[in-house]
Amino acid sequence: MRRDTIADLLLDRAGDDHPGLRTRERTWTWDEVVRESAARARLARDLRADGPFHIGVLLDNVPEYVFWLGAAALGGATIIGINPTRRGSTLEREVRHTDPMLVVTDEAGLKLLDGLDLGVPRDRFLIVDGDDYAARLAAQPREPYREPDITPETQLLLLFTSGTTGASKAARCSQGRLARLGHANSGKYDVRRHDVTYCCMPLFHGNAVMGLWAPSLVAGATVTLAPKFSASRFLPDVRFYGATFFTYVGKAVAYVLATPETPGDAANALTHAFGTEASPEDQAEFLRRFGCRLIEAYGSSEGSGMIKLAPEGPPGALGRPAHAGVNVVCPETREICPPALLDEHGWVTNAEAAIGEIVDVDGAARFEGYYKNAAADAERVRHGWYWTGDLGYLDEAGYLHFAGRSGDWIRVDGENISALLTERVLRRHPRIVAAAAFAVPDPRSGDQVMAAIEIPEGTAFEDLALPAFLAEQADLGTKGAPRFVRVSHALPATGSGKLRKKEIQHDGWRTGDQVHRWTGRGAPDYVPMTGEDKAALRAEFAANGRQRFLP
Repeated sequence: MRRDTIADLLLDRAGDDHPGLRTRERTWTWDEVVRESAARARLARDLRADGPFHIGVLLDNVPEYVFWLGAAALGGATIIGINPTRRGSTLEREVRHTDPMLVVTDEAGLKLLDGLDLGVPRDRFLIVDGDDYAARLAAQPREPYREPDITPETQLLLLFTSGTTGASKAARCSQGRLARLGHANSGKYDVRRHDVTYCCMPLFHGNAVMGLWAPSLVAGATVTLAPKFSASRFLPDVRFYGATFFTYVGKAVAYVLATPETPGDAANALTHAFGTEASPEDQAEFLRRFGCRLIEAYGSSEGSGMIKLAPEGPPGALGRPAHAGVNVVCPETREICPPALLDEHGWVTNAEAAIGEIVDVDGAARFEGYYKNAAADAERVRHGWYWTGDLGYLDEAGYLHFAGRSGDWIRVDGENISALLTERVLRRHPRIVAAAAFAVPDPRSGDQVMAAIEIPEGTAFEDLALPAFLAEQADLGTKGAPRFVRVSHALPATGSGKLRKKEIQHDGWRTGDQVHRWTGRGAPDYVPMTGEDKAALRAEFAANGRQRFLP
């Protein structure tokens, strides 16, 4: 029977003795998961005060996080997933904005919050590894129950967006929406009761909750936890749990592939995984090395269900539009873009006409909005349509392709250059773990292409032989090669593992990391920029009256 709320899905698991949650130390049946959730729901109800029934959770992927997700569902509360990679005033501002009534954390999280004013009195913090927490829980009944006024519209989550291209926003997610995603994704990603799902992405993000926890709940599969993602622990964990499914972001896949290969890598139970932003090359390599198929999909914390998977499609395609309302349009005219014409490498030859913003003409009614952010709501819903803020194109066969975020086009010498193409080319290099390409202003006119790359410790930029590598890439046009390359062993990233591209672009070549600049013609090379070089470049901007373009 289909259930319309997460509360009902949980109650369906009462009495279920199938393993529902595992760590390396302990296993809980689904029945025990429900009972632990019920005890916390009653504790939260006893502590409820005036105002929104919002509970901030600042924890790693530990059982308490899962139990509090269940508690909020059964008790009619909202979980605010607090991002532990945030710091100081940014963290304080984000949390205060969401009006928490309680904060659930541990001693490590308490240190992170020390000195911050979240608007929550200290006696309303629940410290899960504190002295009195277990006693407070022990006093609560554990019989399964749900608050009677819960409906599909009851808000369950406030999920902070990744913040890759700007400030994070708190996206609303109701019980009904998460339940629908659980049903849809268990089928879409083939999550079944026999599956062991490995949760290595953070539970404060939609990837883990919408792509793994909710489908596992629907299917009655076993959820296993990694406190944090670790490339070195990935395969040992997968083998320990007998994991068959996991979720990912592209950078995490790149980190796993960067670990030393061994002859026994394919000796594991993994069969499939869901995620975003893994390159076609990484998808093929992951299948070869680990025997696991990566299912690339399109979605976000705010909206999903726009794309229908189409495994028969060309490499890199997201799938087909799920219904007639999903289109690629010109943002200025709202006209539907013509199909993309592809060259022998699969890249668009009519980019100016074919690439536009992905919209859902029928999606405005399904968008649940951001918490206390009318301006962001208005940006997402315009003319009665839902605008994703993402670029894409449809090929002549009707397959939808991702073309980057709305700011991922770089105007060089009057031509539009795809930042996404430059990134994908750089990621083909076996010693580049992550890459971001973006526009930086030219001192005379327009923009230039810059890239930031992450390479492993012990690898030097000179080891990459980057000019020769780029020259071998037949699908990279002459204007797509980066004129500046920032080199790092740890680029700034969000809590969900995505690069902080807006921050990286803001720093540009002014970063404290080493930057190499393209020089010469015919057989160009990269040379490291000195402080004097940067000062001379600034002077060039000033001489041309373009200093205003430098942050």
